[in-house]
Amino acid sequence: MRLPKPCGPLSEGVVESLRARPHGPHAVPEPRAMGEVTYPLTDRDLQLALWILYELHYRGFDDVDDPRAEWDPLLMVSRAALERTFEHAVRELVNGTPQDAPALEDLGDSPAEQVTAALVRMTARSGPSDVAQFLHRRATREEFCSYLAERAVYHLRESDPQSFVLPRIGGAAKVALAELQYDEYGGGRPDRLHQALFARALDSLGMPTDLAPYVEEASGATLASVNLMSLFALNRRLRGAAMGHLAAFEATSSLPCGRILRGARRLHLPDAVADYYDEHVEADAVHEQLAIRGICAALVADEPDLAPDVVFGATACLAVDGLAGEVLLDRWRTGRDDRAAG
Repeated sequence: MRLPKPCGPLSEGVVESLRARPHGPHAVPEPRAMGEVTYPLTDRDLQLALWILYELHYRGFDDVDDPRAEWDPLLMVSRAALERTFEHAVRELVNGTPQDAPALEDLGDSPAEQVTAALVRMTARSGPSDVAQFLHRRATREEFCSYLAERAVYHLRESDPQSFVLPRIGGAAKVALAELQYDEYGGGRPDRLHQALFARALDSLGMPTDLAPYVEEASGATLASVNLMSLFALNRRLRGAAMGHLAAFEATSSLPCGRILRGARRLHLPDAVADYYDEHVEADAVHEQLAIRGICAALVADEPDLAPDVVFGATACLAVDGLAGEVLLDRWRTGRDDRAAG
């Protein structure tokens, strides 16, 4: 994958810096550009710049020849500045989310019981997303494909962020996370790797299977939902939030995947599309319990101070993914209004 085309001063500064390596000047993002960001969670320039910096820790870029770029001090400073702005916006979003749940200490006698009750309560309350219901009942083939294209930024790297957390935790939580990741990575079968299943679904529809074209088109909100996982997983202080995010993601996946699966069948999409979602209907129903009880409850049993972080991560997952869904639905509604007007 080559570096994506920048879309503003922040992403341009990152791209120019990477292209200048190893001998050219470092063109770090212009600090004044941070002041031009109105809402970080939907600002595509900020989220693309951060995504590029995170990708250096995953597969990297074909046109960045210097492997030392991953830990370049100036780029790390830039990443930290972008992360501070991003994390602050996430915490503001979470704090602005209506809280009708009791305090953690009222949900059980131990941190493990409290976190389990909190996660079950918030995920059971969420229900199928508006996006899943739209794909089930109303989406056209074009809209369904646009959804796959938007989500490809995550699914072609599916589960990779959480693997960074394995060395950051221990005991029963580490074992449960390894078990969950083993399933995500195909259970020992490369052909069942969830990333590969999604790539086959794209290929069956004549869509590209490489990440680059999807990054070029993804909304700022979608990039934010992906960046959130990297923010949590690549910062050890946020390991509790990373596991809370994972629990919320898994616990709210099975039912929506079932809806999306029925939408794919309604549209008579290729079997490879149905195969991907069918796999997740079954797997994520199991992963829900594993993530909540096996990982999060075990984690806070060992590290009680992480309980609020776990709940924060779960709330952030639901809020940021919900925002990305709203942006996508608005795009579809606008497109339909435009067609109707025409």
